[in-house]
Amino acid sequence: MSSNTDIVPDSERRGLIGALPPRLRPFASLMRLDRPIGTWLLYWPCAWSVALAGVDGRWDLLLWLAPGAFAMRSAGCVYNDIVDRDLDRQVERTRLRPLASGRVSLPSAWVLVAGLCAIGLLVLLQLNFTAALVALASIAPVLAYPFMKRITWWPQAWLGLVFGWGALVGWPAVTGSLDWPVLLLWLGSVAWVVGYDTLYAIQDIEDDALVGVKSSARRLGDRAAAGVAVFYAMALMLWGAAVWLVRPDWVALLALLPAALHLANQALRADPKDGEGALALFRSNRLCGLFVFLAMLVVGLSSR
Repeated sequence: MSSNTDIVPDSERRGLIGALPPRLRPFASLMRLDRPIGTWLLYWPCAWSVALAGVDGRWDLLLWLAPGAFAMRSAGCVYNDIVDRDLDRQVERTRLRPLASGRVSLPSAWVLVAGLCAIGLLVLLQLNFTAALVALASIAPVLAYPFMKRITWWPQAWLGLVFGWGALVGWPAVTGSLDWPVLLLWLGSVAWVVGYDTLYAIQDIEDDALVGVKSSARRLGDRAAAGVAVFYAMALMLWGAAVWLVRPDWVALLALLPAALHLANQALRADPKDGEGALALFRSNRLCGLFVFLAMLVVGLSSR
């Protein structure tokens, strides 16, 4: 009989990870190298914030924040697997993850986290003092996140604090200060994350119940689609308020219309009993992020 260390998941036999040398594949899997959606979702609030601030010649920030989002998302995935390695062994979908299966040792995983954080530090050095300080303040909620699903039915809200944090970094990186528009942008990002991560959690409802892990999808049950709609509506209202403070013009709010239609389509199609469909809707938020970025860019540039 084969042990878990002898079994390699299909995700490491194909695509980008499958093209790597066998010794590197488990580490790439730890970083979710084959699932770039997480990097996009972490990056977009950063880009929105820079765009709404009017860029002010700092187009380079849009480039620097991309590898920063990649490194921090990857480090977060590795850290999450470190914390959850015992839980992952109990769930069919996650039992072959590199740490849970023993294909990567715990010390090696921590070394990987350190290396990814070094990349994050390089990006941090491109920011002004205020933005760097705000970015560093995210460490505490990031470290706490993996434990939230053990103590609250709304770990998605805590994830929102973390994944929306970039909105608090981009604006001061351009302006040098934190102002009301960026706070509203951040709160809108938090609501957006709760909505899309509730969709993501639908696929895990049965496994989460089996091991006693809590989630908004489990808490909402058959009302999950309605819950997603409410949080998306909150996100749009808060983003609209941020836009209004930068440019108090009803026409400016129309820039959010493509994102609003996209989110409405997600909410209408969400089905708490269709995990595969919910996952596809979750992934479509990469496009929603682009729509919001274009809206914030138009508003930010036109207000200068």
